[in-house]
Amino acid sequence: MVNNILTSLDDDKAQDVLAIDLVGKTSIADRMIFASGTSARMVSAMADHLIRKLKETGIKVQSEGEKYGDWVVVDAGDVIVHLFRPEVRTFYNIERIWQAPVTTATSAAAKPKAKTKAAAKKAPLKTGLKSRIKSGAKKAPARKPARGA
Repeated sequence: MVNNILTSLDDDKAQDVLAIDLVGKTSIADRMIFASGTSARMVSAMADHLIRKLKETGIKVQSEGEKYGDWVVVDAGDVIVHLFRPEVRTFYNIERIWQAPVTTATSAAAKPKAKTKAAAKKAPLKTGLKSRIKSGAKKAPARKPARGA
């Protein structure tokens, strides 16, 4: 299926095609593919061609965003395809999220550092709404802005 998707994108002159292996990172899909088109019309056309080709091979496909063509998501089950206009792709930069290395809970970087007593004393008190309700404290009155400011 991945080869069919990549062939379809290549045939439609997709730009900056990137395929990311998601095995071990998430259970939503095995692979995520990103590509850009030069305009909203091109992105919508690439999505339409891709959806038709996948349906012809018997794959159930769900998609969203074809109407506007800024960002089209094609969900083919094991593979999710994101098609963008270049500006939208740069703005959201979602491939950065999926390319990040997987960290485990046992790694030293994932463990929060223990606070020392000195650091705990210097840290400001966090008093949220729940703590004020429990203690019976009233909310501080809102300040009025100074005149001429």
